[in-house]
Amino acid sequence: MRQLRSWAASACTGFVRACAVLVVSLLVPAVWAGAVALGIRWGAGNPWSWTAPCVLVCGGTLALSRPVCRMFRHLVARWTATVVPAGYRQAGPVTRMSTGYWWNGFGYERTSRDALLDQKWRIRWSDPATRRDLRFTAIAPFTAGAVAALPPAGVAAAVLGLGRMEPAARAIGVLGLAVALATAPYAWRCAEPVAVRFLRASPAMALAQRVDELTAQRADTTVAQAAEIRRIERDLHDGAQARLVGLGLSLATAEKLMETDPDRARALLREARAGAATSLTELRELVSGISPPVLNERGLLAAVRAFALDSPLDVAVEAELRLRLDPPIESALYFGIAELVTNAVKHARATRARIVVARDGTGLVVDVEDDGRGGAAVRPGGGLAGLRRRLAVFDGTLEITSPEGGPTRARMMVPCASL
Repeated sequence: MRQLRSWAASACTGFVRACAVLVVSLLVPAVWAGAVALGIRWGAGNPWSWTAPCVLVCGGTLALSRPVCRMFRHLVARWTATVVPAGYRQAGPVTRMSTGYWWNGFGYERTSRDALLDQKWRIRWSDPATRRDLRFTAIAPFTAGAVAALPPAGVAAAVLGLGRMEPAARAIGVLGLAVALATAPYAWRCAEPVAVRFLRASPAMALAQRVDELTAQRADTTVAQAAEIRRIERDLHDGAQARLVGLGLSLATAEKLMETDPDRARALLREARAGAATSLTELRELVSGISPPVLNERGLLAAVRAFALDSPLDVAVEAELRLRLDPPIESALYFGIAELVTNAVKHARATRARIVVARDGTGLVVDVEDDGRGGAAVRPGGGLAGLRRRLAVFDGTLEITSPEGGPTRARMMVPCASL
């Protein structure tokens, strides 16, 4: 009895999934059928009898091809946990030049809206994934759609045949019911191999996408390095350099006053000593902002724990002992954790945070969770977008889950062979 109930549940679930696969597969053919019906209705003598249907077929196919492929990927990932990467080309940043025009990677436009629109359509037309999606919309109805149609077709035959009195009709109804019951648990499963075979990026597309990613990462790294150099120069010029200049003037004045006004000279020397101590503190803070000494000497975990002690939040750190990574990866993760906790203090109004550093099968996973008000999102040009770009240099990822009202969960994952 238990096996019968399990099989019945599997058949019901499979029937629903087969219907979903069939509907998604037939969205584009439905547009084609509508265009043909429209042409027949208008008649051969109407000059629009072929123009409008052709426009409807072309426009509908182009408009639905990408959504249909996305729905197929979503269904396959949800039902089978098989993730089929989309492989679409990603739009680069749109930058305003000193002339006032906007550069989108292809040309200059007067406004950011025009630049984004031009970039969108240029990428869409030149992306090989567009041709792959068009091919899939033509293949899917005759592969996954045809197999997924067996359970609904069997049910339809059973309803029509068993409702009639003729023996032949009843036989057809019984046969249709048998086909529906036999194929319902399995008919939807053809969606996975079809999606994997025809929707995944080709090796040439994957290579081109990887080259684009590396080019963008190199540009981001160059921009980040230039910004960091400017920050260091500004901090040195406004802080330690100004104090050291003042220190030199004080010492020169004290040297002149040593013979005529020893008390004033001693006072200047005390001020110079205080200025030297302040300059040393600022230089240490600057060096700590570039690369904390505890991170270099004792590793990521010790640096995170030291940062947690200095944080205004109640921060709990959970990590495995004896974990040591390559210095560039440790630095990226440390400053990523620091930025996430700082955001929790400044924007989320959190009171507690939790940091978990653990290994997985291929690398390191860092989870940062706070009890703030939520609403965090990765926005172009924002700090989280910059953190995602810094992690991408190491093939790392950043995932943010932050509903309104909280809590906010951020997960950084970095593959690392040294673990």
